[in-house]
Amino acid sequence: MRVVFIGTGEIGLPALRWLQSSRDHELVGVVTQPDKPAGRAQQITPPSIKVALAETKTPILQPARIKSADAIDEIRGLEPNVIVVMAYGQILPKSVLEIPPVACLNLHASILPLWRGAAPIQAAIANGDAETGITVMYMDEGLDTGDILLIRKIPIAADETGGSLHDRLGEVAPEALRDAFEWLQKGNPPRAAQDNTCATHSPKLEREHGRVDWNDPAEIIERKMRAFHPWPGAFTMLYDEAGVPRKLKLFGGKIMSGEGRPASIVRVDDEIVVGTGRGTLSLSGVQLEGKKRMSAAEFAGGWRAPLRIMP
Repeated sequence: MRVVFIGTGEIGLPALRWLQSSRDHELVGVVTQPDKPAGRAQQITPPSIKVALAETKTPILQPARIKSADAIDEIRGLEPNVIVVMAYGQILPKSVLEIPPVACLNLHASILPLWRGAAPIQAAIANGDAETGITVMYMDEGLDTGDILLIRKIPIAADETGGSLHDRLGEVAPEALRDAFEWLQKGNPPRAAQDNTCATHSPKLEREHGRVDWNDPAEIIERKMRAFHPWPGAFTMLYDEAGVPRKLKLFGGKIMSGEGRPASIVRVDDEIVVGTGRGTLSLSGVQLEGKKRMSAAEFAGGWRAPLRIMP
């Protein structure tokens, strides 16, 4: 089959590579986001999907808006039998969904209808889910609301981070896509409607979402710290010797026995133990804004002021 791949994020790279190497299907084009400023220097940087195709002759389209008439005409001109979408960042209009005669499929990183939306990986960890997966669905005009073709599930490890689960799900995607294509070629593939009454949502994450609320129970804070690593990163605010709040990034913690007032420093020795809404939490790695990352013990040993965390 002739395939157009639409995606931007790194999670889509394994599926893209599978399409490139497939002997049964032809990758006739790729649609990704425009090059954008990135990093502290705000240097114009191409999406990882585009970088992966640098040494190929695969046509690459980078429309600012995929719903523009020119973008739709260009995609139609590639004459795909199937469109595959994964982590693109724009909602496809009906005029694009109707282009492929076989199917327009989306690979979504959750077990739909759980965690529709932009941040399903982080949401699954933060919620304490036991498993997640890749759902291959037929796209419609809604946000992750289409009928399901198949689901491939994996367990979520006790020490899972957003980064590690992202990579594991990326590796599941080619297998799920291969199986979906086999169903399409056989004819009469599965098609199950989602139960909208069970749907949950995961909105796009911003940096401020990483701020820890010490009134939450320790278990919720610990999951949030893992879920938001590396993006958007968990953090708290710490008063310096002048009483000025400074941002302190948090890289993991361990749930401890005992109790302490939320945001209070319960103990400082070879670790920093902080009180929460229920239980206490031992911090591991930390990084003060503008400084290097270090262990909590190293940080506490070099901090000149009393340790005071903003509630």
